[in-house]
Amino acid sequence: MKILQLGKFYPIRGGVEKVMWDLTWGLAERGIPCDMLCAYLKTDPVDPEHQDLCRETEDGREFMLGPYGRVICVPAKAKKAKTMLSKAMITWLRQHAAEYDIIHIHHPDPMAALALRMSHYKGRVILHWHSDILAQKLLLFFYKPLQWWLIRRAERVIGTSPVYIHESRNLSRIQHKVICVPIGITPVIYDFRAAEAIRSSMPGKKLIFALGRLVPYKDFGTLVEAARFLSEDYVVLIGGSGPLKEELQQQIDGYGLQEKVRLLGYLESWDVPNWFGASDLFVLSSDRRTEAFGVVQIEAMSCGKPVVATMIPHSGVSWVNDNGVSGYNVHPHDPKALAAAIQQICDDPDTYMQFSAGAMERFETVFTSREMIDKIIKIYENKM
Repeated sequence: MKILQLGKFYPIRGGVEKVMWDLTWGLAERGIPCDMLCAYLKTDPVDPEHQDLCRETEDGREFMLGPYGRVICVPAKAKKAKTMLSKAMITWLRQHAAEYDIIHIHHPDPMAALALRMSHYKGRVILHWHSDILAQKLLLFFYKPLQWWLIRRAERVIGTSPVYIHESRNLSRIQHKVICVPIGITPVIYDFRAAEAIRSSMPGKKLIFALGRLVPYKDFGTLVEAARFLSEDYVVLIGGSGPLKEELQQQIDGYGLQEKVRLLGYLESWDVPNWFGASDLFVLSSDRRTEAFGVVQIEAMSCGKPVVATMIPHSGVSWVNDNGVSGYNVHPHDPKALAAAIQQICDDPDTYMQFSAGAMERFETVFTSREMIDKIIKIYENKM
């Protein structure tokens, strides 16, 4: 088999791009030829950890992932509504689509769907349905016919959680060809000394970590408000940048929480593991099903960190975090419940150890990259 992962963009920032990169790398490590095609803006930098893998080409950039894998980045003219506008993607796919036995396309990405449609590819198509399009309603209005073509064109559709599969209206008519493959990752590995340095900078404190873009659906405002109900030995650490930074800081200042809530700003990818390692517990406070899965939850679990997440209707987030096993799930927009869940886990050492062990076990049994890749290969081989 020769596989093409199709969609999204570089640099690797969101969950969809990370799944594509990990699949490409994981399949290549097993000797299965796999490429990944995505788009990039010429102003976008190469991540430092990828410098040695990157080379410039006539078409754009390539990252060589050993003898069997590569990531092909073609230039885009602009990025609108979280979608790269790239004529080069259409051109490249037209020229090379016939080289692949399977094109594994990742949704939502209207540009990738358009490129596939215009490539006239005749081979097998697997569709990975990461989430519905929810925020960009105008885009969805024009994209719907192409989206339905893509759903019909795919021989199998992969969903990331049973909840999302069964409750997405877009998938209701094709349940017979939908299969659940939870996202899997390699365990987060942190530098023990760096993590200890973070902890020692806040001695005697219980560190509550959250990570994500500072955008409305992450609902970090509720997490800030929850800090009002935590005792003085707690510090809430929010990593990430985004348009709501000033608003959140004003909220922190207004409540007088400067010693209990800290906005860490953008964290480099090499440093993120150290904050997971330093923390006692991870919080995902999102309030909309734009958050379809929450990969950050399983990153925390891989470090043995309990999770407090939200019960977002029709989302897989609260399925990922097994309530009472790896942590607790609370209703969105409820700062008192959020604070109570955090304290229930962290204030009693025996309870904490129980949830820490539960988080690690859930990661190892459900969310490893090995498990994900095993299942994807079976789908490629028509064994699932």
